[in-house]
Amino acid sequence: MKWSFVITACLVLGWQEKKPIELSVIGFYNLENLYDTIDNPIVNDDEFTPNGGKHYSGEIYNNKLFKLAYVLKDFGVQIHPRGAAILGVAEIENDTVLNDLVNHFLIRSKKYQVIQFDSKDARGVDVGLLYQSDYFHPYYAQALEVSLPQKSKEAYFTRDILYVKGKLSGEEIHIYVNHWPSRRGGEERSAPARAAAALLCRVHADSIRRSNIAAKIIVMGDLNDNPTDNSIIETLGATGDLKKLHAGIFFNPWIQYYNRGIGTLANRDVWGLFDQILLSQPFFDSTSNNWKFLKAGIYHHPFMTENTGRYKGYPMRTWDGNHYRGGFSDHYPTYVVLKR
Repeated sequence: MKWSFVITACLVLGWQEKKPIELSVIGFYNLENLYDTIDNPIVNDDEFTPNGGKHYSGEIYNNKLFKLAYVLKDFGVQIHPRGAAILGVAEIENDTVLNDLVNHFLIRSKKYQVIQFDSKDARGVDVGLLYQSDYFHPYYAQALEVSLPQKSKEAYFTRDILYVKGKLSGEEIHIYVNHWPSRRGGEERSAPARAAAALLCRVHADSIRRSNIAAKIIVMGDLNDNPTDNSIIETLGATGDLKKLHAGIFFNPWIQYYNRGIGTLANRDVWGLFDQILLSQPFFDSTSNNWKFLKAGIYHHPFMTENTGRYKGYPMRTWDGNHYRGGFSDHYPTYVVLKR
């Protein structure tokens, strides 16, 4: 069911009815190491097995699924009764864990479908897309392999970028789900790796814009950089100022959040805002009756936040080293709202 309302007014010439306003929620969530318990000999997932350092049991796995489903059951429902129509996810091992998640009894009624490809990431973590087929109909998906510069990272392979094209309630949109290389080894040393991911995403998006200047493109993900970093502002091409927005770059609503000290994750009492959703210029065309950007937000509740210890006030994490903290994720999810 689509959430809509109708406003009517009594005029001299009779009743005039406005068209219903339709809303859609698009989200992103880093699920923090959603692994299954089975050892995959191709990747380094040993710690997430019963015999590994974390003693990762079926009980822990099921509890992790419950915690994530508990968040997702209400994610976006304050805007649309069915919640997020589309949800990009990161730090998932495979399609098995995503299918287990979407079939959890807490969110089964949403009937989420899954798009996921296995990448060559050394730890075996990937990105994926969940979508409600009542609203979004994908008809093309591709994994874009990120080639890392030499000496930029210890591991040569990183997560692919997931590209999906489909129709959101009848209108075509393009979606990129990203999880750029981490800052492990130092922010400066690892920066070229994130720049490589940003450049690949931009080059691919530019190829779409060249064939259709009105293409509606959404770039989302854990970018492992903040909204004001060069990889996003310069390499990907983004601005937080609508007056400076043009067809070749993206609007990034998270710059204003970050400049106010608001973030989605914290480290050593410093907040970062790595989890971002950016939109192309056509989402701001005031003359169009199709999907337009309305607002952006960070989804968090007190139950998702650490209430004790050294991480007090941070997102409640799943792990503290090898100790199972029993939280949800060390990232808060983000979302944008579209209207038409």
